Amino acid sequence: MDMPPRQNLGISAYQRLKRDIIRGVFSPGEKLLMSRLKSRYELGVGPLREALSQLVAERLVIAISQRGYRVAPVSVAELEDIYDARAELEAMMLRLAIERGDDSWEADILAKSHTLNKVVEVHSADDALDVWDSRHKAFHAALVAGCGSDHLLRARAGLFDQAERYRHLWLQETVFSAQALEEKRRQHNALVKVVLDRHSERASDMMRDHLLTPLPIITDVLKRRGLIAQARRAEGGVESPG
Repeated sequence: MDMPPRQNLGISAYQRLKRDIIRGVFSPGEKLLMSRLKSRYELGVGPLREALSQLVAERLVIAISQRGYRVAPVSVAELEDIYDARAELEAMMLRLAIERGDDSWEADILAKSHTLNKVVEVHSADDALDVWDSRHKAFHAALVAGCGSDHLLRARAGLFDQAERYRHLWLQETVFSAQALEEKRRQHNALVKVVLDRHSERASDMMRDHLLTPLPIITDVLKRRGLIAQARRAEGGVESPG
């Protein structure tokens, strides 16, 4: 059987490791020992180093010269900074989208809203998390797509990546709670109505408030699970990558 090209191995390692970091398989501040990574992903050092380098660039991993790698720590300060930046940027982009969006933009919003509301039909807990998250991302992307700026969309994507670890903690608290999910559905439907009515300032304010609602939930999870303290304890040093 032919081996996949080296580039494909590197991409695979990056995608799998990133997913595991976001999902908490590797905790904030945890040492990423090469021996453990090789065993878990059944890959060689080369593809894994490529993956780690890319994740360092995305600030999900920290490299310490000659001493290996750690999962980047988390903090309430970083959480608040990322979410504030996302809320301000997305609110502005939505205002532009309302000013510039056409009929196809409106139709896409309605389609994405419809499929998001139907996640209630998914019964498996794990499936619900994956499906709701995917459709939720698509819904929010559709709302701002009409802004007409590739640069703003790329900036938004970068902030979204930075928020992923924090978002996953919020998802676990939201998707498995019928009450929380119903509240999100209510917020989304209200937002769609204001957007389609072309009330740009009101929609912008609603978007900002909507994106900031997870902050207290995520802060509580970080403290309840001891993730901040865990990351601080791990800052004392990094073992050899083994």
